[in-house]
Amino acid sequence: MTLPKLFEFSLAARNLIPYLGPGVLELTPEHAVPRSPDALAAQLTARVSVPHKIRNRLTQAAQFIENFKHRKTLVDQMNAAFAPIPVPGALHRWIAAQGFPLVVDAWYDAAMSAAMQEEGVAWGEVQGLSQSERFGHWTGWYDADGNAAEGPSKDWRTILYKPLGSRRPAANYLVSDADFVEVLTEIDIQTPIPAPIQRLRIGRNFLFLGCRFDDQLTRSFARQIMKRSSVTHWAVLPETPTRMEARFLLEQNITRIEMPLDDFVAELLVAKPERWQGAQSSIVAV
Repeated sequence: MTLPKLFEFSLAARNLIPYLGPGVLELTPEHAVPRSPDALAAQLTARVSVPHKIRNRLTQAAQFIENFKHRKTLVDQMNAAFAPIPVPGALHRWIAAQGFPLVVDAWYDAAMSAAMQEEGVAWGEVQGLSQSERFGHWTGWYDADGNAAEGPSKDWRTILYKPLGSRRPAANYLVSDADFVEVLTEIDIQTPIPAPIQRLRIGRNFLFLGCRFDDQLTRSFARQIMKRSSVTHWAVLPETPTRMEARFLLEQNITRIEMPLDDFVAELLVAKPERWQGAQSSIVAV
């Protein structure tokens, strides 16, 4: 299966916004961190006794640990789960090398930031913050060295947006029910989404990689992050969509690319470089 023509055009113009989910870690077998919400829930509940009926529900299990063992215990558990040194895969490195103004990474690992660092591009990141730890502050900005920043630098070529937080550099996590209730209460009016991210997405096309939309939380975040962007998007989704996934894809005009992610990445990597040559992107305008 060849890459869709519109997708090729958007990529050539550097008009894409890669949106990564935990499934991209399946391409890096040596990356020893949880690669799905179910796997993370299993790891958290293996260390702390949680009622059986919520053991497989990540946000509810995390909330139980936070309520009965304290927030610090939950953060320590998340730190342990994502402690292994991140190993970027070929997809991470390819994305880092393209110079996209914005990359969204909706999981807690730091493989994408490690790829940015290895590639040597000028970059920084913004992460979602838990209101239970940083009340009144929705996001935290960091430069490539992990130092806190006031906002994006004009020198950055790429902003990495981690809406759920990340293990590195500051152990910020949105993971419990309470974390998400706070964000979802405000996300319809875009308060938790940084203004530079809102501006960078205008007119651009999202490419979803390693994402599933089979739960309401995932759909809500994607829908709000995509708001006021282009009307055309793509998702590499080899699995048969659930009824709600199919409805979401139709609603958001997301074309399903029905091929395994590793096959898609292989085709991406062997494509001739001149196909992707276009105007170099910049975040200066933000």
